[in-house]
Amino acid sequence: MLTMERKEIIRPVIDNPFLNIVELPGDTVKRDPEPLNAPNTDLHGSSPVLSKDVSLDPNKGTWQRLYIPKDVMINSSSSSYSSPKKLPLIVYYHGGGYVFNHANSSLYDVFCQGLVEKVGVMVISLEYRLAPEHRLPAAYEDAVDGLRWVSSTQDEWVRNFADLDNCYLSGTSAGGNLAYFAGIRAAAAAEELKPLNIKGMILHHPYFSGKTRSESEERLKNDSILPLYAIDQMYGLCLPKGAGGDHEFRNPGVDGGSKHLEDIKRLGWRVLVTGCSDDPLVDAGKQCAKLLEGKGIPTTASFGEGYHGMEVFDHSMSGPLYHVIKNFIS
Repeated sequence: MLTMERKEIIRPVIDNPFLNIVELPGDTVKRDPEPLNAPNTDLHGSSPVLSKDVSLDPNKGTWQRLYIPKDVMINSSSSSYSSPKKLPLIVYYHGGGYVFNHANSSLYDVFCQGLVEKVGVMVISLEYRLAPEHRLPAAYEDAVDGLRWVSSTQDEWVRNFADLDNCYLSGTSAGGNLAYFAGIRAAAAAEELKPLNIKGMILHHPYFSGKTRSESEERLKNDSILPLYAIDQMYGLCLPKGAGGDHEFRNPGVDGGSKHLEDIKRLGWRVLVTGCSDDPLVDAGKQCAKLLEGKGIPTTASFGEGYHGMEVFDHSMSGPLYHVIKNFIS
């Protein structure tokens, strides 16, 4: 198990929607406005990362934000540059308990820019349908739609800059849950997704739990970022109606783990699971790593000090995580 070194950790004051979820009639919730970032296509700006949005399914309202390093675009335009640099591809899924946030939420947009700049990759971030209007497995289906788009698109950024033979699925919190279950579906459809070749998953503070409370859930039940009542409430909003506390989408270890992990093992995927000590879900993340290892899947577990979603909430803390991800991909 890797341990990430961290500097002094101070929790930021954030506008946290998890602390007061207001459920409304008609199977919806109250969502307050949040800071959103527009895509950046300015070649002459100060940002080292360019981004643009592409539609996925207008009927579902799904789309994807693409990120590339600005220098590869500049170099590819040079008459002396013979072939564009192909970059490892990370397909990223944002967090928010499946109930809040978006691909263009400021926190996640900046985090994805950091992945591009510090890890040296291309990133595609999915805007998926939210619960409770669209309960799971809707987001998993959207993720597979996104992967099919990547495998078949004629988009110039993807064609010119993405190494489709070197792709990883990644996500934070609920996005880590999404990467896991989208991965299971993608592994089962690996032949259909060619030439896209997924090499593994990066599960950042994955959103798993279960009917039986873990030590970290009990110890941190009043956590200021993700208290236990909010974990339960969001699962109640995103899981299929009538689902119990040990539904597969909440607890991947039910019945010894999904048999579909055999596809991931057969394909030779590798998995990175990261977490922090003061996250109520840290024990569930460790159990996920044990489950994967038990299935014979090469798994790197990287846990350090900190709180749930720390590297997204405070971008000054993200450096060690980017370093671990870069080493994992390399």
